[in-house]
Amino acid sequence: MTTPTGLDAIENASRDEIAALQLERMRWSLQHAYDNVAHYRAKFDAADVKPQDLKSLADLAKFPFTTKQDLRATYPFGMFAVPREKVVRVHASSGTTGKPTVVGYTQQDIDRWSHLMARSIYAAGGRPGHKAHISYGYGLFTGGLGAHYGAERLGCTVIPFGGGQTEKQVQLILDFEPDLIMVTPSYMLAIGDEFVRQGLDPAKCSLATGIHGAEPWTQQMREEIQQRFDMHAVDIYGLSEVMGPGVASECVESKDGPVVWEDHFYPEIIDPNTGAVLPDGELGELVFTSLTKEALPVIRYRTRDLTRLLPPSARSMRRIGKITGRSDDMLIIRGVNVFPSQIEELILKTPRLSAHYLIEVARDGHLDAVTVNVEMKPEFATATGAEKEYAAHELAHHIKSYIGVSAQIRVVEVGGIERSAGKAKRVIDRRPKE
Repeated sequence: MTTPTGLDAIENASRDEIAALQLERMRWSLQHAYDNVAHYRAKFDAADVKPQDLKSLADLAKFPFTTKQDLRATYPFGMFAVPREKVVRVHASSGTTGKPTVVGYTQQDIDRWSHLMARSIYAAGGRPGHKAHISYGYGLFTGGLGAHYGAERLGCTVIPFGGGQTEKQVQLILDFEPDLIMVTPSYMLAIGDEFVRQGLDPAKCSLATGIHGAEPWTQQMREEIQQRFDMHAVDIYGLSEVMGPGVASECVESKDGPVVWEDHFYPEIIDPNTGAVLPDGELGELVFTSLTKEALPVIRYRTRDLTRLLPPSARSMRRIGKITGRSDDMLIIRGVNVFPSQIEELILKTPRLSAHYLIEVARDGHLDAVTVNVEMKPEFATATGAEKEYAAHELAHHIKSYIGVSAQIRVVEVGGIERSAGKAKRVIDRRPKE
């Protein structure tokens, strides 16, 4: 039910009303997962817990966690809780072994996702009739289509541009005069750089709101975007395993952290080492349980994102703070999830390159830049410059093709990568911290 203000009634409900709805939906979700997904049934049985053991929201802590490894172990469709023919769409995100984690959606799931994205865009300041320029990638990545369907559901005029072609992005922003843009924050600044390169002032363009997600970004980056474009820059949060963008979204009137849409997703913060549930306000790992998903219910899914739960402000639901890092070694490069082990696998598939490598991540202007330092195998120590260049080109091609990011490859002399008797240091992240 939507109120005359444009908000769903639940967005202004009491905490007791929200909790009652969560408990009802959580009972359904646990039973749905147990009855229809063999992997969940085995995990629940191993933990000696049944859906009917949930008497209160606090009882969720009795249930086992779900991780990316569960999705990989059941690749591709083993976590689906409905017959495959009821799945109307699949999305996927990259995994550490080349196999993606696959997510399915029923028509009802797509409808709910579209509604929550429309709710998110409205919270960010979007309104029916606004023109929405979408620069998130389309395809298996959830960003483009998630934003697209949500903007259409709200009643916006959608400009489905996708990523890349920065000069053309600027041209269409000038020609079509969109009211809002949905794009990663780093690429928003790259678009701003292109305005300046063309001798144009980005602050004079039509954009009034930017909805930015898919990668962590700082308050300083928000302020720079807002100053350069004279527009609001609003945070949106999501991940494909839980739904996609729109799991949580910031409100333009407060800009104090994304509001978790708690009528569909139950958040917890846990100690990443012990798994213990932490009180609101304490820093830990964010965990989600889906309350309404049909095709792929997730029970206590460990996002690996480090943040804290904050009290309600502009809406009656709780917020999450800025993501301060991750509890695993995953890097987010221009909105793409990248694991060092993915790059290692591709290095090892390149015949003349050794397993000694070092990944450097830096900020080139406003975009992330990746350099992979790697050695030739000892038997190719006397390789010519052309041979090294060929090996570098081959690896760069594989990284772009299989992972989806561009990387500079620097082939160093044999022994040039520092050795360690303990755990090898594989990543140096030189990007500025908040």
